[in-house]
Amino acid sequence: MRALLRFPFLMMCLLALASVAMLSTPAKAADPTRLEAFLEVTGFDVALESIRLSADSAPEMLGMQADDFGSEWSRLVGDVFATDIMHDMALDILGNTLSDDLLIHAADFYASDLGKRLVVVENKSHMVEEDGLKSETGTEIIDGLVRIGSPRVEILNRLNSATDVEDTSIKAIQEVQIRFLMAAAAAGVIELRMEEPDLREAMRSQEDELRTSIKANALAASAYTYQAFSDDEVAAYAEALEDPKMQKVYALMNAVQYEIMANRYEAVAERLADMQPSQDL
Repeated sequence: MRALLRFPFLMMCLLALASVAMLSTPAKAADPTRLEAFLEVTGFDVALESIRLSADSAPEMLGMQADDFGSEWSRLVGDVFATDIMHDMALDILGNTLSDDLLIHAADFYASDLGKRLVVVENKSHMVEEDGLKSETGTEIIDGLVRIGSPRVEILNRLNSATDVEDTSIKAIQEVQIRFLMAAAAAGVIELRMEEPDLREAMRSQEDELRTSIKANALAASAYTYQAFSDDEVAAYAEALEDPKMQKVYALMNAVQYEIMANRYEAVAERLADMQPSQDL
């Protein structure tokens, strides 16, 4: 499973999440046993676990820092972003939306020799806690490729386009932030000075800047993640992701990831109402 991008507060603005509710229920839902195997073989289970790494940006949206809450913040993140909770949410949603046909198609690719190797590096990339390190290293790789006129940059862009990195991220990032801010306001943690429509419009005005940032970060992340693979292997991956069935699988998995993130951020907002910034002694 390709990485879910993480961004600090100033980059978390724009458009609306493609709601999971809008995805039509298949005539035949995926078999539960196959679904469990699907999470592992595709690396989607690790991608879900990595959502926890985005949690420290939550207080920034409210004008605070995670450190303001001391050790209480770590306990909160551990509770709200518990792996089993997110795992069960994913199974519940995918069990009602992912058909056996699509599941088998994706699982077959990731069970191949190339697919297995890709999942290994993607899982490692998901769990890099210092996202800046990945971005800096990836940017250095891209700069070097540009200097020598390597075709790999275009191949990586093709890979990112195949999973709709820019548009999906733009739509989802705004929705996660909006839902978090609205939940925080409802819990009395913050006081919003704008109504929701005005807040969405203000964020929409930053779309071009966000799109540029997302594209650059996605390119750097891909360069970092797939640096050990040949151009032909990365191109073969892009081709696999461009298949119509894989496109449907990724549209669903991306929506599930962002829905779980938004849901967990709303849970954080509710818990913050009972917490006060503190300092560990």
